Amino acid sequence: MKLPMQVDLKDKVAVVTGAGGVICSVMAEALALSGAKVALLDLKLEAAQERAKEITEKGGIARGYQCNVLEKDSIQAARDAIAAELGTCDILVNGAGGNNPKATTEDEYFVPEDLGQMKTFFDLDPSGVEFVFGLNFMGTLLPTQIFAKDMVQKKGASIINIASMNAYTPLTKIPAYSGAKAAIVNFTEWLAVHFSKVGIRCNAIAPGFLATEQNRALLFHEDGTPTARTGKILAGTPMERFGEPEELIGALLFLACEEASGFVSGVCIPVDGAFAAYSGV
Repeated sequence: MKLPMQVDLKDKVAVVTGAGGVICSVMAEALALSGAKVALLDLKLEAAQERAKEITEKGGIARGYQCNVLEKDSIQAARDAIAAELGTCDILVNGAGGNNPKATTEDEYFVPEDLGQMKTFFDLDPSGVEFVFGLNFMGTLLPTQIFAKDMVQKKGASIINIASMNAYTPLTKIPAYSGAKAAIVNFTEWLAVHFSKVGIRCNAIAPGFLATEQNRALLFHEDGTPTARTGKILAGTPMERFGEPEELIGALLFLACEEASGFVSGVCIPVDGAFAAYSGV
């Protein structure tokens, strides 16, 4: 991996949740290659350990830990193990999140004829909606409760939440995910004020459209051809392409490094190819 900017995170301990996935494992690698000791947390221990192994083979310091971000005891156990093996947290990246088909409609615009023919807003599974809100919001709040205690009064302490461009303008079909990510932006602002007296900066990154496993079914047919939704996305993205996970690294390192962003707190940086800025004309 070639880093887009050089920052010195030596002696820092970075904790990344959801690190078994593509986006957060890339972030974890970037932090490690910048000198941080990185703890990769994921519900799937094997995925976290495999990503950590890949990082160590590239010269970084990284370890994988099993963690359920919706269970406080699980987070506390991970925190205790990390503190014993790497040290206490300086940088927290709340990356765990995602959508669920149970919280997704099949129609973009409701018409009465859709009733009984496809899954509409009226058919959304409450348990699916609760799961998406829980995973994204509580899955950010609970790790922050556990790890931020160790960050109080630490020099260079930084919390980075992963939002989405959905937070600015909700996308069709995914009301729970859009609403949950909007809550993340609001929560980030709240945290920035709440922790302003104890030296913890709190910011967020809002990725635009990246073609990952999470949204692949919405973007491509089974044969690999793009869906109509992909056509709409690219038509509404002035840069006319999907983003790459590596293109989030610049914003990540900027927010993680006190020397670069010491007076930056309470902001959410879009990395979306100008999607949110485009009016359509």
